[in-house]
Amino acid sequence: MPLTFEPLSLARRDAYQQHLAACRQIASDYSFINLWGWADAYGLQWAWDHGLVWIRQNDPRPALWAPVGPWQTVDWRHIWSLVQPPGGRLIRVPEALVQIWKTVAGDRIEALEARGQWDYLYNIEEMIALAGNRYHKKKNLVRQFQRRYDAVYQALGPDSVAEALALQNDWCTWRDCESTESLTAENQAIARILADWNSLDGIRGGLLRVEGRLVAYTVAERLSPDTLLIHFEKGNPDFKGVYQAINQAFLAHNAHETIRWVNREQDLDDEGLRRAKLSYHPETFIKKFDVRLNGPETA
Repeated sequence: MPLTFEPLSLARRDAYQQHLAACRQIASDYSFINLWGWADAYGLQWAWDHGLVWIRQNDPRPALWAPVGPWQTVDWRHIWSLVQPPGGRLIRVPEALVQIWKTVAGDRIEALEARGQWDYLYNIEEMIALAGNRYHKKKNLVRQFQRRYDAVYQALGPDSVAEALALQNDWCTWRDCESTESLTAENQAIARILADWNSLDGIRGGLLRVEGRLVAYTVAERLSPDTLLIHFEKGNPDFKGVYQAINQAFLAHNAHETIRWVNREQDLDDEGLRRAKLSYHPETFIKKFDVRLNGPETA
């Protein structure tokens, strides 16, 4: 029986969240907010079959993502006899699920590291404190920003979404988003998420103002009980240290005793983005893989 795909919908958001919470490892890709924002760019659809939610992208090429749900309790051998992913492979598969599949299917599972898709995980206390030599440059940039500007932090909410969108539009002008396919797609995703702010459960964010002027914003969510996920972070480049300042201020205002990790998503094999993410010294990663299903029992 083939998977039956349909467009993503806000009506099934809560049911999806329950499936996501049942996963042993939650990668940033599978956040409902991420799926909703990037649905048009990737042509995303979902199928609710075999007790799982299956994500399919149609652009830039057809591919099946990892299924979402209670991985430990489903009959994988039966499922693989029914599911036929495009090209016999799945993408963006979290390491914990790969391990389960290898336990079931052994060498029939061929998993290749997808380094550009790994999520960067940081210790939230370290990112707030910025203590020690390895954070010296970050700390200096925050201090320079604080000395130079009388900045005020505020929570981002429905009443300030329009301002954040205006800053995003300015940022796209500065970066010439229209000349880059990836930045154009990101801008569209941000616009959709900000426009649907009131409908996206768990979304939160922060703002920095200087003399009343919005100079930075961030959009995030509580991905799991111990993890904050940063979706987007944009600032006015005329204000030196603004990115380090909004990052620290947002985390400081959203720290909770149960939160240990900050997930800052992937680097997509972009060298500049990788350097920037590594400069904050990730403590670990959520590794993801391209997985091929070989042999009659897993095809």
